[in-house]
Amino acid sequence: MVLPHISPVLQNCQFDQSGPDGEKAWPKKYPFCGGVFQSPIDFHKDILQYDSNLLPLEFIGYNVPSTDQFTLTNNGHSVKMYLSPTMCIRNLPFEYTASQLHLHWGNRNKSEGSEHTVSGKHFAAELHVVHYNSEKYPDITAAMDKADGLAVLAVLLEIGPFNPSYEKIFRHFRNVKYKDQMVQVPGFNIRELLPDRLDEYYRYEGSLTTPPCYPSVLWTVFRHPVKISQEQLLALETAMYCTESDDPEPLEMVDNFRNVQEFHERLVFISFREGFVASVVIACILGVLIILAVAFWLLKRKSCKKGGEDNRGVIYKRGTYKEEEDISKL
Repeated sequence: MVLPHISPVLQNCQFDQSGPDGEKAWPKKYPFCGGVFQSPIDFHKDILQYDSNLLPLEFIGYNVPSTDQFTLTNNGHSVKMYLSPTMCIRNLPFEYTASQLHLHWGNRNKSEGSEHTVSGKHFAAELHVVHYNSEKYPDITAAMDKADGLAVLAVLLEIGPFNPSYEKIFRHFRNVKYKDQMVQVPGFNIRELLPDRLDEYYRYEGSLTTPPCYPSVLWTVFRHPVKISQEQLLALETAMYCTESDDPEPLEMVDNFRNVQEFHERLVFISFREGFVASVVIACILGVLIILAVAFWLLKRKSCKKGGEDNRGVIYKRGTYKEEEDISKL
């Protein structure tokens, strides 16, 4: 997740592990980056817990008319689009007002650019829609270092058919090729960027994924990915630079995702049961069938054994009379 005002440590796309400003060096300047409740994380079954109280989010003002405009900019680390202050989400502990959205991605040689992973699997890219707690704080700057300050929606992106909704942003990349360039984007329904199933998601308490890594984010990561085409992903991976237009050594904007963090003692709450309860039910059914099969086999075996015991007192004699009668007819 990208901050409203990018940290100096990220001015040159330093997300690699090595180097004086690489990801491993973040905690030296920003202690929270080496602390707890950090993001992103891997969602695996050992940390997931179903919560029946999790409700689908309510989206207010997300359908922005085309007469309004969003500002799209290259901030030197990602491509970011400022959102309308009339947009907000509910069915969270507070009402959260939209601030901006941005993307994380890999590179053309290895299209694994999502920040969150599922059972160790990376997705092609990831979209973040950032909101701040507008019930308690006047703006995102005041909210971003507070424990209850931010709420971020995360959408995992994977390869599939061409996505016309994402193209409403992607087609403007050529106008924000270099750092600090910006362009106006006609308004549209931001909900189009989200999955169809908005009721199934992962929810946990985490952090910003860039310095200063404040542990101030209530994350909602949608379970179902959204598809974009291979060509659209390639445009995302190759269109922009971290450097300004007059830089003699332009630096490609690639691999701008943070690595998965330690989860420690947290739990991830999930709003869906499919895949977890189903496996338990199947296991129970199989267990019952095995027990019934064993019981049937034992009863059959006992029945056969009993029938054999009943015949033990019977004496069989050779049918001599019948045989002698047959011989006399010859």
